[in-house]
Amino acid sequence: MKKNIANMITGVRILGSILLTFVPVFSVPFYAVYLTCGLSDMVDGTIARKTNSSSSLGAKLDTVADFLFAAVSLAKVLPYMPVPVWLWIWIATIALIKAANIGLGFIRNKRLVSVHSAMNKVTGGLLFLFPLTLGLIELKYSAVIVCSIATVAAIQEGLVMEHKNSTKES
Repeated sequence: MKKNIANMITGVRILGSILLTFVPVFSVPFYAVYLTCGLSDMVDGTIARKTNSSSSLGAKLDTVADFLFAAVSLAKVLPYMPVPVWLWIWIATIALIKAANIGLGFIRNKRLVSVHSAMNKVTGGLLFLFPLTLGLIELKYSAVIVCSIATVAAIQEGLVMEHKNSTKES
């Protein structure tokens, strides 16, 4: 049982993400489920490490849960945001850098490679907080902060992957 706790917490995020599709955006149930999903993301890896139950399956589940939570959150929140063209272009650029990192990592390593850097964690935290701050901070300001850090994180991720590959080859 102890070995499965982290995966069960990750499962909560998957189920919560599915539930999120059925609750009205920016309602009390939306925030409750959203916060539960975010909390599960913050603790599942820590619990896996503390219980010495980290596994390949757990890492894959975590990636699926993260992707599902991000996709559902975006699908719910974006229709309520007046996103300017410049921001769409910036987001697409970040996505292209991340996709290139994933593609190159796969080509070089014959498997999906993920970098869990401090900058990626900061970006994830800011993205998580983003919908919670929409009523407090104007989009044009909060988006610049989040996208700036996400851009640096994506570039750093590519550099870290390249450095790991170059040291492996030498």
